[in-house]
Amino acid sequence: MKEFALIFRLKDVSDFKPSPEQIQERLNWLGSIAAQNKLVDKGNTLLPAPGAAKTVRPDHIVTDGPYTEIKEFISGYIIVRAESIEEAVEMAKGNPIFKMGGNIEVREVLKVNN
Repeated sequence: MKEFALIFRLKDVSDFKPSPEQIQERLNWLGSIAAQNKLVDKGNTLLPAPGAAKTVRPDHIVTDGPYTEIKEFISGYIIVRAESIEEAVEMAKGNPIFKMGGNIEVREVLKVNN
């Protein structure tokens, strides 16, 4: 099996306060993945304050945020185990972030063998 990062993004986190129902829905979604033994790392919630994110580029050029063009915030991530990216995408489709206008980027985690 391969590992995939599910990266959660929101458009605006300045006043994002999930309701108890939204938190429970996310926990239920995570629990369903864990019950299949496909949750590798439950990750972390990363809700930066507006203007608190910077990207350092070659030649020490510093720009605002991780995605200045689209102004989205990375609000968290998890690592899942799946046979293919398509399976990881199917897992992502059940996340309640879509109800809040968010989206999920799915990326394969490449392992470096030493």
